[in-house]
Amino acid sequence: MDRHLSISVYAFFRGYHHKMCCLPSSAPTGRVNSFASALMALAGLFFGFQTPALAKEVVIGVFAYQGEQVATSDWSPMLNYLNAALPSDQFQLASFDAQGLRAAIAQHHVDLVITNPGYYVAMEYEFGLSRIATLATHQALSTSKAIGSAVIVRADRHDMKELSDLAGKRMAAVAPQAFGGYLVVAREMLHQGVDPESDLTEVRFMGLPMTNIFAAVQSGAVDAGIVRACLLEQLNPQGALKRSDFKVLSPRHEPGFACALSTPLYPDWPIAVTRTTDRTLAKRVAQALLNMPETPSGLSWSVPTDYQTVHDLYRELRIEPYAYLRESTPKALLLRFWPWLLGLALLLVAWGIHTVRVEQLVQRRTAQLRDSLDAREAAEARMRDHQEQMEHLSRLSILGELSGNLAHEINQPLTTIGNYARSVLRRQADGRLTPEAVQEACNEINNEAERAGGIVRRIRHFARKRSAVRESTQVPQLAQEARRLILGMLRHPPTITIDDQSLPQAQVMADGPQIQQVLLNLIKNAIDAGRDLPLERQAILLRLETTDNRLLVQVIDQGCGLSEANLSRLFEPFFTTKPDGLGLGLPICKTIIEAHGGRLWAELNQPGPGMRFLFTLPSHVTTA
Repeated sequence: MDRHLSISVYAFFRGYHHKMCCLPSSAPTGRVNSFASALMALAGLFFGFQTPALAKEVVIGVFAYQGEQVATSDWSPMLNYLNAALPSDQFQLASFDAQGLRAAIAQHHVDLVITNPGYYVAMEYEFGLSRIATLATHQALSTSKAIGSAVIVRADRHDMKELSDLAGKRMAAVAPQAFGGYLVVAREMLHQGVDPESDLTEVRFMGLPMTNIFAAVQSGAVDAGIVRACLLEQLNPQGALKRSDFKVLSPRHEPGFACALSTPLYPDWPIAVTRTTDRTLAKRVAQALLNMPETPSGLSWSVPTDYQTVHDLYRELRIEPYAYLRESTPKALLLRFWPWLLGLALLLVAWGIHTVRVEQLVQRRTAQLRDSLDAREAAEARMRDHQEQMEHLSRLSILGELSGNLAHEINQPLTTIGNYARSVLRRQADGRLTPEAVQEACNEINNEAERAGGIVRRIRHFARKRSAVRESTQVPQLAQEARRLILGMLRHPPTITIDDQSLPQAQVMADGPQIQQVLLNLIKNAIDAGRDLPLERQAILLRLETTDNRLLVQVIDQGCGLSEANLSRLFEPFFTTKPDGLGLGLPICKTIIEAHGGRLWAELNQPGPGMRFLFTLPSHVTTA
């Protein structure tokens, strides 16, 4: 009889021990377990029997979002399986709300944690939880696509079809931190341009059960409500509400998923171990859960899935563990922008190295450029000297070719002066010298002397070597002076006509003697082209026109012209069609015109005979 009594007492205390270990979160589990163990030990001493070795207690903390009773009903099949599969461990279920579960983990009162993916991500960061398996159900497409939400409105609300239509409306949800009851919808609303914190008139958090949200929407207390996916379809067969009374905003189609959705699907609930959980125990539990047969309600476990989509959601909403993204402290900014700051630092370092390198290259290149510029300036100085010498020789060549006629032209005024002087002497010897005769002779002598002096001055001015000086110049005046110089040096000059159609106020910035040299050279070539032709074909025309801010000068002759072959080589140095020519006149003229920003070319004189030499110079119009 004592034996039976002992067994009965042991069974009583063993059941009491098991009952006390399954108390809700508010119970001090550590002290309860110790008290139950002490009672069993005392019973053994009193009745004279030895208690068998107690199994190691393993507490599974469950987030009971629908209350302890529902949580016990949902998770009891798994608990019974673990106790049967792992007899060396005694598994107990402890139900908590969100804050209670967080406190139990912090105080090391739980060994395993079952919670929704949102709380898992937050507590993973805070407490170092590690998932060992992910829940698998018939309803889910997969372990990574299981949880979603639907935003419901009354079916007669035709003003709302998309989540973007919620701006300015009232919405009901479970709680600010409810994963399927608020957060997944908040993310989708942001994607559609609606900020639930500022663009809604009101967000009313109504807690559980979610049927309260259906009632609030149906009564018009709110415009829309957030419920977990498939709840609408589950309640409809029970007659609690009519599916036709509601519609879902922004409906999404997930192939194979039978319930209405307003959001993407996220991973299912995980089971995780804490930092203090024995690693060997975690391995045994993981193996047992992966081998657990499917329960009658369709619950089983699979390998841990990827929860990156949940991390992305929390990061976009900037809530724990990413709440620091909302802060503007230096630490928060560092955590938020550290990749950019690191990239910027690397960029600055690279820029510093590049700057030092570039500075060295610039200094080296500057020295090379300075040497090159010095050499270039020296070469340009030598070239200018050579150019000036060539231009001077060209002018002397023109004068040399006209020297015979020049001597004749100067000899004419000298002869006239001598004749008037001798006439005065004869009249004085004959006594016929009157004041009037003296006055006439002096006037003629003076005129002829000025004429000879003018010829000499123009020749000296044209022939002297000088540095180029550019100033505002009137080309028509230069053409007139060139004409006078040519007519004064030739014994039988041809007719030279100047047709000035340029604007009176048109001037060019040019070196006058250089432009005059070009005119003289072109006129002399025109004279040579018609030298052996009849007088009417020896005439030369100078035409000046203003067009498009440029002065166009044409020297037109009626000579024999040039062949196409000679015309293409006309401006080559040392090419000439004259028996005694050097072939430098036209190349020098081309160089002068191009140095002034103009262009010199030649073409056949159409439709008449001869050639037409043309050059342009940049022109500006002066205002009075």
